Amino acid sequence: MSDTGYYDESTTTATFLVEVDGQTVGRFIEVSGLEVSIEVEEHEEGGENFFVHKLPGRITWPNLVLKRGITQTNNLIAWMDKSAAGGFEAEGNKLTRSTLAVTLMAADGTRLRSWNFEGAFPVKWTGPSFAMSSDDQAMEELEIAHHGFSVDG
Repeated sequence: MSDTGYYDESTTTATFLVEVDGQTVGRFIEVSGLEVSIEVEEHEEGGENFFVHKLPGRITWPNLVLKRGITQTNNLIAWMDKSAAGGFEAEGNKLTRSTLAVTLMAADGTRLRSWNFEGAFPVKWTGPSFAMSSDDQAMEELEIAHHGFSVDG
């Protein structure tokens, strides 16, 4: 990191790693949903005609969506199975929540910043679309619900 607080030019948003409960799941080509919103509650005060009080309300986080090319591992589907049917029943109908980390990596492999998502569990997996007329890479996508995130780095 330079003296200005910005990372080197070699840092891109395309270089990142995803881990679940400290175990590497892999590298992904796209992660979306990294945001937080605070609802604003308005309170009108009698006799105050120049403004309306605005107070912070509920915090909301959208689901995180991870995309990558199909790999030889089934780790995403295995994690999904823990939240669905047989895996859910095997755990006594209790949902297993995890900590998910998305880490921005430098070109030399240095970890620059991590976003740690608490209470994470997969809610949707989408596999590749097949078409003879297409030469697009086969992709998989995993959508993850969570209770918010913290930032390291």
